[in-house]
Amino acid sequence: MDTEEFRLYGKQMVDFMADYMHNIRNHRVLPQISPGYVRDLVPEQAPEEGEPWEEVFKDIQRVVLPGVVHWNSPRFHSYFPAGNSFPAICAEMLSGVFCNIGFSWSASPASTDLEMVMLDWLGKMVQLPQEFLFSSNGPGGGVVQAHCSVEKAGLLSGLTCRLLPTDAAFSLQGDILQAAIDEDRTQGKIPFFVVGTLGTTNSCAFDNIEKLGEVCKKENLWFHIDAAYAGAAFICPEFRYLLNGVEYADSFLLCPAKWLLTNHDCCAMWVKDRENILKPFSIMHAYLKEDLEVETLNYRHWGIPCGRKFRSLKMWFVFRLFGVRGLQTYIRKHVRLAHEFENLARNDNRFEVLFPVVLGVVCFRLKGSEVQNEEMLRVINKRGKIALKSSRMRSHNLYFIRFVVCGKDTESEDIVFSWREISLAANNVLNPKVVGDKSETF
Repeated sequence: MDTEEFRLYGKQMVDFMADYMHNIRNHRVLPQISPGYVRDLVPEQAPEEGEPWEEVFKDIQRVVLPGVVHWNSPRFHSYFPAGNSFPAICAEMLSGVFCNIGFSWSASPASTDLEMVMLDWLGKMVQLPQEFLFSSNGPGGGVVQAHCSVEKAGLLSGLTCRLLPTDAAFSLQGDILQAAIDEDRTQGKIPFFVVGTLGTTNSCAFDNIEKLGEVCKKENLWFHIDAAYAGAAFICPEFRYLLNGVEYADSFLLCPAKWLLTNHDCCAMWVKDRENILKPFSIMHAYLKEDLEVETLNYRHWGIPCGRKFRSLKMWFVFRLFGVRGLQTYIRKHVRLAHEFENLARNDNRFEVLFPVVLGVVCFRLKGSEVQNEEMLRVINKRGKIALKSSRMRSHNLYFIRFVVCGKDTESEDIVFSWREISLAANNVLNPKVVGDKSETF
């Protein structure tokens, strides 16, 4: 593919992407394929000679699309938002053409400097304390890196990860943390790192970070706050109170890829003292030696990967093209739509909403057995017109279904459509003799 062919085929691909996003509601959200389906559609070996672009482009429809879960769909309600937008896609294209591997400042000055500025921009948007910002000229700062679950991080590090019980609102409180610290120490263990969560994955619950922070400060433990999903909402003044207590944190994380329209992967973390990260991760091979090592910041020292993508471009494009007000409007819309769904569920006496709806997550279930709820979810996802996931509160052995407002272009009509799918599935489960077991007849 030469330059002129790239111009032609690139425009064709952009048209395909634009059409895909514009017509996203026409796609079944969940695919109808079996594991390994691709092997039946492609050769056993790579071609010896290059194939024409037309054949490759044709196979997007034939091979790829049948197995795509349409995370962009306004009727995708699983997990958390994928945070996609056209500005972020444009930035990804530009990152791909630059092909910068930003492991040091000299390897990609624009990548390093823009990332530092974007982390300050976002930190100011959520009103982080000055100590977390590069602009404070102190030891703090931020980095864009891949997100990892806390439990997986514990497995990778070989450390014991202790899960603590929560209160009736599924919030971790300071007295529970203090008791666990005391118990661990009496057993000869050394607690040193505490994670408080704002917007838990299961139920979007909020730990009491003020009380947790007070305990961590008294006991000299590192306090990390994980706000991967909910953190984006803190750019809205009415939700900023949820971050009260962040001044106690040693590190703080939120993922713009989840709820700030920057698409995967883009996860931001700030620390008050970056030396605590640089010391264990620094590598100084001769071929990595920098003439400006002291004067510059080298992001390869900030985490496990050495090579790094130009992710800050996505943040720069999105923040400039949407503006803070545009992003606030987007988040408020999602919260409003979540309350619309909450009202539909509360007004149907077959269902119950289990937890207060604070942001864009609604946890609900049929007022029936776990088996009935599992069957309802199976019917919903088998039909594939919407996508939902279940969860369970381990401490209460409570099974429920999560409804998350995910798509950028989700509207009230999509909430009503999704509720109709849920209601029909409930009819199928609760009145099988009336509706029958053939879900395709709905």
